[in-house]
Amino acid sequence: MKFVLLVEGNTERRVLPEFLRRWLNEKLPTNVGIKADKVAGIQDMRTKASKYMMDPKFDDYIAIVGLLDLYGLEGTSIGSKSIDEFYDSEISRISKDLDENKFRMFFAVHELEAWLLSDPAILPTEVARALPSNVNQPETVDFDEPPGKLLIRLYREKLRKRKFKKTSTGSALFAKLDPQLAHSKCPYLAKMLDEMLVLAKVALEK
Repeated sequence: MKFVLLVEGNTERRVLPEFLRRWLNEKLPTNVGIKADKVAGIQDMRTKASKYMMDPKFDDYIAIVGLLDLYGLEGTSIGSKSIDEFYDSEISRISKDLDENKFRMFFAVHELEAWLLSDPAILPTEVARALPSNVNQPETVDFDEPPGKLLIRLYREKLRKRKFKKTSTGSALFAKLDPQLAHSKCPYLAKMLDEMLVLAKVALEK
């Protein structure tokens, strides 16, 4: 059995199945798979989610999981909302009319690269030393300078010739990242992983 993971970027499609499987399969009696499919924005995510849910082979899937960065989310603005309020309202907006028994929506707060900040030891020493003081709470690195932009700037300033590229550098760092450590420091990531674990256990018990 497997999850279908709908993501917007090449980095997510490349690195997340293995990263998420490493956390889930340590806690399950049987390994589950993750199939990543790239989408072009919110409407395409909703369209593909519906298509997967109507697939005659849907019984082979545990659930369809959507994941987008909260930063730069199309067609919306946080305004005066708290992060929790914004997160929940956008999940309701995107999930509207989709079968809640088959589809789950989540966000990386504020970007996927926040998870990399949970373990400065995987970063070059010069970059790790320059991280902001709130790095112990990676998901608080926010809209002012989201994690991906922070890493791009620090690599440029501290390493000169070594650039941070989301596809290549990010992929290499995710291969080193301990998902349990990221789970412990990133509550929104933990929320997604915990929900996927529950869904997997229920599916395997059927």
